[in-house]
Amino acid sequence: MKSFECGTLVPGCTWHTQAEDTAEIVRRAAEHLRNAHGEELIRPNMVDEIKARVHEKGEAVH
Repeated sequence: MKSFECGTLVPGCTWHTQAEDTAEIVRRAAEHLRNAHGEELIRPNMVDEIKARVHEKGEAVH
């Protein structure tokens, strides 16, 4: 199971998600960024930033 914590990208945000694959994590994170943080356009570099922060559940977050 993979996990993503938005606070690793947007300091202070406590939203997080889990999914079996990175693509689903990215989809959910992009939706969250649009709805919660007002991001109208999720650029490729933002997708890369999300992917870089996806980790296996239970693994230390850097």
